[in-house]
Amino acid sequence: MTQKPNPLSSIKISGPIPAHLARAVIEETLRNAILDGRLPCGTAMRQQELASLFGVSRMPVREALRQLEAQSLLHVVTHKGAVVAPLIEDNSAETYELRMLLESEALRLSTPFLTDADIAEADAYINALEQEKDYAEIGRLNRLFHMVLYGKAPNQRLLKLVEHGLNEEERFLRFNLEAMGLGETSQEDHRELLRLVAQKKIEESILTLRNHLMRGMEVITTYLNGLEAAATKDAQ
Repeated sequence: MTQKPNPLSSIKISGPIPAHLARAVIEETLRNAILDGRLPCGTAMRQQELASLFGVSRMPVREALRQLEAQSLLHVVTHKGAVVAPLIEDNSAETYELRMLLESEALRLSTPFLTDADIAEADAYINALEQEKDYAEIGRLNRLFHMVLYGKAPNQRLLKLVEHGLNEEERFLRFNLEAMGLGETSQEDHRELLRLVAQKKIEESILTLRNHLMRGMEVITTYLNGLEAAATKDAQ
């Protein structure tokens, strides 16, 4: 019987890791591996195995796993420990409703402090999105665009919650965007949102953002329902 390869074997460590950098290096390395799919959903993150892989004690591994759990990239499962979280939860509609509340408030707080340089950076991300064909990169650019608009919000806890939601969406888009066909509509929304933000039209910006997220929720929900229906039909 052929043994399945261990997903952790895809992670290559070059040389010893300085003790004071261990937690950050482990967190960033695992985060990248989760986002690019090398560590698939459900992969167990065992502390001792990771400590051996990185050549460190279990303490920085434990701290890194806590950070990744806080970013919604890991879930703690009874009797199994930390595992890579699903690409998107079954309650995707509720998740998007929460995102609307959080991102609307982040946009409201951030917009008055955005500079011309911030607007130019967001515009550059839109231009890059219009040219990009790689779906992994599209997910990353989408996250960066939104975070530029929210980034001047003074509430750091709010920004962390917002970024967690965008991390989840980035992972989902990375593996499903081609099948959903969101490209052109998303950029039209982004350009309108940026135009309103640049003019400091806060309420209009929030309405446009909410409509953008609502369309995203509808497309993803329809897509997931289609997958579920197909799976049910195959099982019959």
